[in-house]
Amino acid sequence: MTLKKKIRSDFRNAVFSRDGHECVFCNCREDLDPHHITDRNLMPNGGYVASNGITLCPQHHLQAEGGSPASELLYEKIGSSYATAYRDSEELGEVTVPSLD
Repeated sequence: MTLKKKIRSDFRNAVFSRDGHECVFCNCREDLDPHHITDRNLMPNGGYVASNGITLCPQHHLQAEGGSPASELLYEKIGSSYATAYRDSEELGEVTVPSLD
């Protein structure tokens, strides 16, 4: 498993485990997604931390991607905040993939 896949897998497992393997809004347990509350491109080191993730079913994931509900509510649902997620992401450190050269 590549480092990138391991980071993504660890993120998914941590988020699902914390949320009881069900959508935090409707308790659905099928076709779940670990959603980045703040876009991973806007967080240090990709934001692959549980404090920036939430378990959503496809319907709620689509709504969250559209900006509803607001990220503040999503953070509140998991007992986190943007500041916590940002700090936790900084602590991941730089993720570098060795060159194949």
